[in-house]
Amino acid sequence: MVRVGIPRALVYYEYYPMWKAFFEHLGAEVVVSGPTTREVVTAGSARVVAETCLPAKVFCGHVISLAEQCDYMFIPSIRSLQEDSYNCSKFLGLPDMVNAAVPECPPILDINIEIPRGKRDLYLNILSLGRHFSWNPLKVKRAAEVALEAYRDYRRLMWEKKIMPPQAIEKLEGKLNGEPRAEGEVAIALLGHPYSLYDEYVNHRLIHRLERLGARVFTPEMVPEEELERQALRLTGRHYWTYEHEVSGAGGYYLEQGVDGIIGVMPFGCGPDSLMMDLIKHHARRNGNIPFMLLSIDEHTAEAGLITRLEAFMDMIQRRKRRRA
Repeated sequence: MVRVGIPRALVYYEYYPMWKAFFEHLGAEVVVSGPTTREVVTAGSARVVAETCLPAKVFCGHVISLAEQCDYMFIPSIRSLQEDSYNCSKFLGLPDMVNAAVPECPPILDINIEIPRGKRDLYLNILSLGRHFSWNPLKVKRAAEVALEAYRDYRRLMWEKKIMPPQAIEKLEGKLNGEPRAEGEVAIALLGHPYSLYDEYVNHRLIHRLERLGARVFTPEMVPEEELERQALRLTGRHYWTYEHEVSGAGGYYLEQGVDGIIGVMPFGCGPDSLMMDLIKHHARRNGNIPFMLLSIDEHTAEAGLITRLEAFMDMIQRRKRRRA
């Protein structure tokens, strides 16, 4: 059986159930890299220039860890999902970067995804990808339909059950133990991209620490897609970057819901994220002066410093709630 490797990094938490359904329907075995570790980050950082952002370094590290476990490495080039909005350069050139930085990587499945080019272009790219496993176009088309349905179920599960991608993936695979999440007294909106929010090594178990401090954590995936789009357009006027709604749309939604505080998480040096986080901070001040804290993370972020900031932020919000009560 042909094995397809999927690195547990970047857009893994966005699309993994969809990719898994597609390849398995075509008879391939999907192999996922393990959770991020110090060795993964060190290996990835050693292969790219220092100015490369942390998520891209982590991705290279996961590719290295998977290189000997699979026959193909799936690395899509996601260019644009909407008209006149474009992705970060690290997504556009990801297959080329890996090809240059990780020579031991097996052959790369590097499908181009550019939705504004139309359905025909997308279908031809999917057909080209599927031909590595089957020359039957009807079978590839059916695999794409199964994958799309899996993606819709995945998104629906998260916003209906108010759970996060790691729990949703476990539930879809029948591994979730069913224990309810902690219900803290302080409502905290955690904003950022999945590769920043759910990689527990990179963010030092941020969500777990917030829940232990009494927070009830809400994330962008818990908001319906149409609401994310509406709020993103309300705050920015138009879309500039792919995945912008994960930050600006979720920020606008949770500001309307009246959360007690907002925490933004972004990789150090990310231009699009820094602009969107500043926009959310501005609207938080205008909407009842809701407390906002930005966490900028890289491979040198100290765990002790992050814990101290979280404790101070949560203490400030709790004292604020007591005064208002």
